[in-house]
Amino acid sequence: MFKLDNLELDYEPYPIGMIKPVLDPALYQEMVANYPPLDLFKFMPIFGKKYSLSDKWNPREYKDFIESNPDWRDFYRYVKSDDFIFSIIDAVKSKDIDLGINRKTQRLSARWIKLLSNVAKARLPMTNPSIYSRFEFSVLPANGGLVVPHTDAPSKFITLVVSMIGPGEWNQKYDGGTEILKPKDITKSYNFYNKQIPYEEVDTVKAFKFEPNQAVIFIKTYNSLHGVREMNGPDDMMRRSLTINLATTT
Repeated sequence: MFKLDNLELDYEPYPIGMIKPVLDPALYQEMVANYPPLDLFKFMPIFGKKYSLSDKWNPREYKDFIESNPDWRDFYRYVKSDDFIFSIIDAVKSKDIDLGINRKTQRLSARWIKLLSNVAKARLPMTNPSIYSRFEFSVLPANGGLVVPHTDAPSKFITLVVSMIGPGEWNQKYDGGTEILKPKDITKSYNFYNKQIPYEEVDTVKAFKFEPNQAVIFIKTYNSLHGVREMNGPDDMMRRSLTINLATTT
């Protein structure tokens, strides 16, 4: 589904870039039209002023919505598939970002061989961590919505933020872009464990505008600081998106 040939990456201060367009226009329009209603979402003030619908925070509503909608059910299966996971890993590898993850090391047989080898050598019984993918629906109100600057949890290694708005729906005067940030205090730059940093303590390196049919993609690092600054749009407007994560189980 994703048009990964369109991937463009920057490398400073960490690997981050854009896929645009990311989906076939007809499919994208269907997904936007069938985006879940706000009453299914949970308010998540720990992240800023944000609403979430996900398998982590409100799993019953999330599962029921996906199972009741054919387009989203197909998309869920696509995102969960090995083909999707490794297509993303291969796409960033084609841009010289090698994460050391491939299908061979993820095979069950390869993981068992490593485990048994470590046991035979009297080492800790470690194996290759398994990887998985998940996505959440995310809504920020245009009036006051924001995501506090953070670097993401250590288990995540690739994140994609897919816009979910129709053509002409979003006015750029509302802002809502994904900002790449750096701390003003250099001692706060090494933040692998996702400590939040207030906006008054960071500078903006670059911002990706919030526009239709695009995905902002970035690699988790110690300094992958990003967020969405507080918006000043109308009360009835919502910044709708999907956040897709590739992560390890350990």
